[in-house]
Amino acid sequence: MIQGSIVALVTPMKPDGTLDDESLSRLLEFHIEQGTDAIVAVGTTGESATLDEAEHCRVIQFVVEKVAGRVPVIAGTGANSTTEAINLTARAKAAGADACLLVTPYYNKPTQEGLYLHYKAVAEAVDIPQILYNVPGRTACDLLPATVARLAEVPHIVGIKEATGNLDRAREIMRLCGPNFLLYSGDDATACEFCLLGGKGVISVTANVAPKLMHEMCAAAVAGDAEAARAIDAKLAALHRDLFVESNPIPVKWAVCELGLIESGIRLPLTWLSESCRETVRSAMRQAGTI
Repeated sequence: MIQGSIVALVTPMKPDGTLDDESLSRLLEFHIEQGTDAIVAVGTTGESATLDEAEHCRVIQFVVEKVAGRVPVIAGTGANSTTEAINLTARAKAAGADACLLVTPYYNKPTQEGLYLHYKAVAEAVDIPQILYNVPGRTACDLLPATVARLAEVPHIVGIKEATGNLDRAREIMRLCGPNFLLYSGDDATACEFCLLGGKGVISVTANVAPKLMHEMCAAAVAGDAEAARAIDAKLAALHRDLFVESNPIPVKWAVCELGLIESGIRLPLTWLSESCRETVRSAMRQAGTI
């Protein structure tokens, strides 16, 4: 079972936007040393929307090879085309990923039946553990609990990253899907309480900047130690908030660059963090003790 602090890893780039393998290798070692429990390669925070298919698959392959089994690697393979999602998922399996994370098809706004058939088609096509990913604030598409319950019965679909931040939604999915279906928070600000409810961890933006604290918070929360988990989470509260002062992953890439781990590369239409926001993020990093 994959659980704990699962970093939604940024994809390092040079200032001209080209991929930076050297920084990626350094970043992976940093996370393993700091106790990150698993790594998501090329998710939303990894700028999946601006990597072409060859780059997308190359980053997954690179991460799998460099991690070399030390922690699980989850490949982001979602797409708004079912055919593309199947192809990416198959290539992630061939690369040796431990599981895949599939965001709901964005922009085209499918029905609940369309979502069910989309995910069912991917699961039937590729024999690898698959985690659903619901983030309606970015996709304009909401995977409802009743549909999740249907999908929980499909072989190879093992869990969901639920990023609405709605704890009542998490409770409903737990009730409908039972204890064997894995729930991961996709919202750092509510992840502590999510895990105390019975979630298995968080697929986290904050973990890019404060991996050790996120690991410790998740370990305490999953173990049911509310007092310890909440005390750690209080140190992270400003990061949970201020890493979204501009659209993700703009602030988090800037913060990881401030840590000296990556260069100042990001791809249009995303831009580097505005000067006016930098002290806000820097202050949150100080509160968490990362600088």
